[in-house]
Amino acid sequence: MSNKPFSFKSGVFAFMGLLTLNAYAQQDPDLDALKVADQMPNTVEQPSNWRLFVEAGAGANRARLGGASQQFQRLSLDLQYDNSFAPGWRAVLSDRLDVNWPPQAAGLPHDINTIKEAYLSWQVQADQLLDLGRINARNGVALGYNPTDYFRTSALRSVVSVDPASLKENRQGSIMLRGQKLWNGGSLTALYSPKLADQRNYSSFNPDVAATNAENRWLLTLSQQVRDGITPQVLLYKAENQPVQIGLNLTALLNDSTVVFAEWSGGRSQSSFVQAMLQAGVNYPDDGAFRNHSASGLTYTTSNKISVTAEFEYNGGGMDQEKWNSLGQTSLPAYGIYRRYLQNVQETPAKRSIFVYASWQDALINHLDLAAMSRYDIADASRMSWLEARYHLKHTEFALQWQRNSGKSLSNYGAAPQMQSWQLLARYYF
Repeated sequence: MSNKPFSFKSGVFAFMGLLTLNAYAQQDPDLDALKVADQMPNTVEQPSNWRLFVEAGAGANRARLGGASQQFQRLSLDLQYDNSFAPGWRAVLSDRLDVNWPPQAAGLPHDINTIKEAYLSWQVQADQLLDLGRINARNGVALGYNPTDYFRTSALRSVVSVDPASLKENRQGSIMLRGQKLWNGGSLTALYSPKLADQRNYSSFNPDVAATNAENRWLLTLSQQVRDGITPQVLLYKAENQPVQIGLNLTALLNDSTVVFAEWSGGRSQSSFVQAMLQAGVNYPDDGAFRNHSASGLTYTTSNKISVTAEFEYNGGGMDQEKWNSLGQTSLPAYGIYRRYLQNVQETPAKRSIFVYASWQDALINHLDLAAMSRYDIADASRMSWLEARYHLKHTEFALQWQRNSGKSLSNYGAAPQMQSWQLLARYYF
């Protein structure tokens, strides 16, 4: 495959043109009538074990301080396989390949493959399951920040969207053994993820086992319905070099249109800054203390398919306002180490932030979905804004995304290399 941006860009727009023709064909009522006439009236289409789509994208980033805009292109192939191949046995595979021009970051290859999941599942009994392999274990009821999502650290190899749903889905799972016990109104899940490697490997098709299995970890999760609409979940998490962390997830239906949620994790740990310094090999005094992490808010949904979520987020391991705002002025090297560490563990630098997400299905016309997101850092008043318009048909989707980072030069979002970016996407499902 050629690495020349011009040839790829030409291919992107040619591909989009073919998908556009396909979309018009799908909307043509005469063609739809012919398709219906050719179908047997009693034929029932069976769901496929496979899901495969290809996605092409092109856009541009606008740099800060008057820098020139940089164009970028991407081609992605996403594969999912889920098959019950024998009584009580199931195989799951989920893999994604992203090819970027230019690479997403200096030192990274153009093509990055992410093994999201690859595991075998055995139904021991009707109420007992055992899973073994690479599993994307996701926890949490909040939308923008999940303190009980303990396995998110180092899980991202390629970022194709800042949408929280994309970040959770398009990441690599951890290699683990997971067991589940189910009963009426509740469940118990236990998993163990062993240490398998020390050195990370960023090459294109390397499974990068050290990213997710660099230490021994276990997690217990208990869920039990206490009344209609209320099923709290309690979690106990232990990493090899960290005390046990306790988690709690809770949702409740206030009325037919409003859901409130709360997510909390607490335990003794060092601050994010000290952990960043120690990971970088810098000696730093131990500041271990009991720290709280939480996300709480509500989701309101209207009758015309508009949904709005407002969320308050608290990172007990982050810095207070004074320390965060002065870090870049006192030590730029420490500031850089801290920011790189936060990107890896998917945390915020300061303690408090606000997240708002709104979506509208079938907005204005059928098949058109609109979404908007804003992240606001209370400590430095910086903000990240994101918008998406997505038009979807049976096998085809088109999307236009826009993102803007605003704030002072060393603030959370103001320090991002790109001030503004946009991208046009086309996706085809086979």
